[in-house]
Amino acid sequence: MLALRLDTASVEGPLNVLAFGAHADDIEIGCGGTMLRLAESEPGAAVTWIVLSGDGERAEEACASAEEFLSGFASHRIEVESFRDGYFPFVGAEIKEYFEHVKTALSPHVVFTHQRSDLHQDHRLVSELTWNTFRDHLVLEYEVPKYDGDVGSPNLFVPLSESISSRKIDALLTHFASQRSKRWFTRDLFEASLRLRGMESNAPSGHAEAFYCRKLVL
Repeated sequence: MLALRLDTASVEGPLNVLAFGAHADDIEIGCGGTMLRLAESEPGAAVTWIVLSGDGERAEEACASAEEFLSGFASHRIEVESFRDGYFPFVGAEIKEYFEHVKTALSPHVVFTHQRSDLHQDHRLVSELTWNTFRDHLVLEYEVPKYDGDVGSPNLFVPLSESISSRKIDALLTHFASQRSKRWFTRDLFEASLRLRGMESNAPSGHAEAFYCRKLVL
């Protein structure tokens, strides 16, 4: 698939991957399986994993989880910032400045971010700033299931093996103890999301993650 191969024969040096998540666990939920698969197909890739809101226990969870998901890559960097959860639109200038800083330090081949139509205000701002900042890059927008019911009809799918799907879900349930009391944070929900997208993409294992690819240059 293009999203995984990215014409790496024409890429000089290691493949550079950048992932943004508004909160701890967003990246894992949205594209954790794809990251695990990418580690198998492109182990030499360099990954930068950025969580924009995390303090105390949540920051510790974010770092521990990211380390597990990124352990298969040749190199990785994890950044956990402390922008106020739920208030991103009201501190947008500060977050915009942070994105500009990231842009000067990185030139990624692919960027993973929240989907543009996400109804969570923090997620939506992260998506908007990703597109504002990375204009010459492949941007893949992931989805996060939630109460708002805003999942739609994605147009790019990454099939996952049963083992990768299990690793993703196990890691989520292991590392994010602070979320276990939430009714939606369950194995059943994560499995259902992967199964739904697997059915839609006719994935061999029946599991897949889905993305919105709004602009693709071949």
